[in-house]
Amino acid sequence: MVNLAVARAAEPRARPPSTIAILRLARPQRRALVSYFAALLVWQLGSTSGRWLGFELPLLGRVPAPSDVLLAWSHLILDPGYWQSWIASWKRVAVGFSAAVLTGVPLGLIMALNRPIWDVVFPVFELLRPIPPLAWVPVAIIFWPTQELSIDAVIFIGAFYTLVLNAVSGARSVDPRLIEVARSMGASKRNILTRLVLPGVLPSVLVGMEVSIGITWEVVVAAEMISGGGSSRAASSGGGLGFFIWNSYVGGSYPQIIVGMISIGIAGYLSSAALRAVAARLSRWNAPHGGRT
Repeated sequence: MVNLAVARAAEPRARPPSTIAILRLARPQRRALVSYFAALLVWQLGSTSGRWLGFELPLLGRVPAPSDVLLAWSHLILDPGYWQSWIASWKRVAVGFSAAVLTGVPLGLIMALNRPIWDVVFPVFELLRPIPPLAWVPVAIIFWPTQELSIDAVIFIGAFYTLVLNAVSGARSVDPRLIEVARSMGASKRNILTRLVLPGVLPSVLVGMEVSIGITWEVVVAAEMISGGGSSRAASSGGGLGFFIWNSYVGGSYPQIIVGMISIGIAGYLSSAALRAVAARLSRWNAPHGGRT
């Protein structure tokens, strides 16, 4: 009996399923979970500092607590207007970003590969590039027939310049000696473009797309705030996440403001993750090598 008790004590105790699931995650993912929990803990303690310290901490003391935000979010999950705001912002980002990719990347390649076009286009491009995208909102509202198109146009401008510059940088990074060798071996212009230039440009273009998709989410929120959601029929919700945040501020629903901000962060993260997945498939030869740290 004594030996049996000792053997049972020596046996490893079964871990709960949640602990096993966490341990199966990769080390970077476990670190990310730790950072999330630490941020939430600091946020919760800071926002409730007035209760346990007797005075509010600067900045965090006036922010709604995570528990209040979670409660507001639980009510919004069942609100169709909240998801309509998600869909509206996603559509605007998709339209503006796609238009910027389809025009900015070819323009960057043409500018980099054709000196006369560079000399004509780049001075105007460089003059307009420092203008913030939000400065175009009033102009877009005036000249586009609908506010929806004006928001799409501002999103397009936010992504366009980054894509053009990255395409130019990628095209210029291709070694011209490789192009000369290909020409000397009888390669046509089409083969040089499709088999030499485009593969060399692709990594820079993909990086530019990942950077510009983040800019588009910044721009769409501000454009929706300024333009009132894109249409006069936008009610308390459904006019986009930017309008949702603004309407929550006007109505004094401060936890909903945080919900809208986190929603934008999630949307931006998902879009960037999708682009990274596409980039990994399209440029496998450019994937970094090395072990985990």
